[in-house]
Amino acid sequence: MAKEELLEMDGTVTEALPNAQFRVTLDNGAKLISYANGKMRKFRIRILPGDRVKCELSPYDLTRARISFRYRDTGTRREAASGVTTAVS
Repeated sequence: MAKEELLEMDGTVTEALPNAQFRVTLDNGAKLISYANGKMRKFRIRILPGDRVKCELSPYDLTRARISFRYRDTGTRREAASGVTTAVS
């Protein structure tokens, strides 16, 4: 049981850093360094710059966070990156 509850906030990944860390800009404009949680690493969920994510912040250090969820995007950027094209009819 945690001593203090975590703060959950949404943001956008702005930069991928070494050692599987990311620079995230929150919706309120705050910038912080975050890392992917264990389940995301286990299932190899990729996080790229530009992705919308949900971060969990500790009330003790508001400059570091854990990425707990990556929101699904519209697919246009990922399809372009992977080389998959969709037929338009």
